[in-house]
Amino acid sequence: MKKKKFITAVLLSFTLLTSGCSIGGLNSVINELHGSLVGNSYTIDTYDNYGNKTLETTGKKISITGNKIETVSYDDTGKAIKGYDLSSVITITIDGKEIESCGDTCIFMQDGLNPEVDFIEEAIQSSSAGLTDNAAVARYINKYKNYFGKSRIVVIKSQLGQPITAFSGDNVYWEIPEDLPKMTKLMIDGKALYIHRANYQIIDSDLL
Repeated sequence: MKKKKFITAVLLSFTLLTSGCSIGGLNSVINELHGSLVGNSYTIDTYDNYGNKTLETTGKKISITGNKIETVSYDDTGKAIKGYDLSSVITITIDGKEIESCGDTCIFMQDGLNPEVDFIEEAIQSSSAGLTDNAAVARYINKYKNYFGKSRIVVIKSQLGQPITAFSGDNVYWEIPEDLPKMTKLMIDGKALYIHRANYQIIDSDLL
């Protein structure tokens, strides 16, 4: 037990030293304390399956709400047990007005995020240079570095794999919101980015 705690402490200390002062997970919590999307200005870009933009919306007070549906399951005695699940429909409230969306790719960009749109096909080549590059060790280090944030590039694609846009940052953190269906939340240098129904890759900058 003591050995495990020591290894965890070493890995955590290494992460803090290599991840910089800004903490991605903390930035995400601060963003939530400001009311998630409410109170933050966002641009919402909507795309079809081929990556063509079909709608652009901006607003000062934006929120996303998942819609619950009632579910029924049965126990061993055959008794019905009612519950709830999230449907694929999300309600987007923009300055008091609503958009119901189902199936579209939506990208929610907080003001201040500047996307990179010049896509260049590159081959990823990697080589091992030390203990921290060992796969077994790297898994634990990367697990902690994701929480504290690290330099990464986020490439967003349509549901058919067509590149749409890309973002880069020195401090990138991601999480899956429990109350929003089919969405990923990212914090990029302190700014929030929500991705709804899209393919994406999050690539360490050192790989490119």
